[in-house]
Amino acid sequence: MEVVVDAYGRDERCMGWYCYLDAQLTPFTARCTVEQEHSPLAVGDEVEVLGMASDKVCSDEMRVKIRWEKRRGLAVPLAQLKVIKGDDATRQAVEDWVHWVRRGYSF
Repeated sequence: MEVVVDAYGRDERCMGWYCYLDAQLTPFTARCTVEQEHSPLAVGDEVEVLGMASDKVCSDEMRVKIRWEKRRGLAVPLAQLKVIKGDDATRQAVEDWVHWVRRGYSF
């Protein structure tokens, strides 16, 4: 909740999360833990996360860019990923976002 403590509307909550995650995330390896209809990832897939997707594609949920089929920059929902190799700040930030989403919070 510290990420959105001073956010008074949907756009401010979205930007609060985006700025927090963008500042904390460094490239990491992740495993897909849940399938989502609008993502090509299946449970168990391992991906290389390159960083945050642009803020334009994060207006309804936080997305990260992954390397996918030799291309860079496919945006997938961060909430479907778990860090398997990354630094502590990255791991904590991803866990914070996933916890927030699973509690049913939204922008």
